[in-house]
Amino acid sequence: MTRRFFVFLCCLALAASPAAAANLRVSAASSLTDALHDIAALYQHETHDTLLFDFGASSTLARQIAEGAPSDVFLSADELKMDQLQQRGYIVKASRRSILSNTLVIIVPSDSNLKINGPADLADNAISTIAVAEPQSVPAGIYAKEYLRRNHVWDRIKDKLIPTENVRAALAAVESGNVQAGIVYRTDALVSRAVRIAFEVPVSEGPKISYPVAIVGDSKQKDAAQKFIDFLQSPPAQEVFRKYGFIIK
Repeated sequence: MTRRFFVFLCCLALAASPAAAANLRVSAASSLTDALHDIAALYQHETHDTLLFDFGASSTLARQIAEGAPSDVFLSADELKMDQLQQRGYIVKASRRSILSNTLVIIVPSDSNLKINGPADLADNAISTIAVAEPQSVPAGIYAKEYLRRNHVWDRIKDKLIPTENVRAALAAVESGNVQAGIVYRTDALVSRAVRIAFEVPVSEGPKISYPVAIVGDSKQKDAAQKFIDFLQSPPAQEVFRKYGFIIK
């Protein structure tokens, strides 16, 4: 074997080595937890990159990014949080894409006898506690508030609402039986056996839910971050999103 060919083989081995792979930090809305874990398994097998997730309310994640928390990719559950970061130069504008949508549902514990045929039924005296993500800042709560106001129900039930840190916390409150009902994304309800969907908001009647993704401006791995964003829009990733009930945009 010639020296030149040996060096060539060594270079190939180094290029293919997991040691050369990226460690990407992904800040993502909590409603994406299950889908992204499945997608991560596919992505890491294909690229050898490691995905380090930070799941939470989009409002909390956006604030952390603005305060300098390390992150390479931000995947928000609404456009407003991404708009705010973009206006302040905290994301790479050219990388921004809106990739998913969702729908709202009203849920109850799986053993509940409550029947809910629409948002107005939440005002019934039989229902005294309703979990919802914080309606002033968290996307799922903001969407719920918008929907309830549009249907003239908000003022009638706002005293019954139990605000939670994020949409998964609202789901957990219903699962535990600590509240009688909750408003979450359809995708959250589908991953739980402890709740049932009592009413699903028709897409045509609900708020316009949008999940944008972008590279964080301070990322030192922008090429790897863009590769992951591209993968999120690939057929294998979209198949996973559909499995969990997301709407592909």
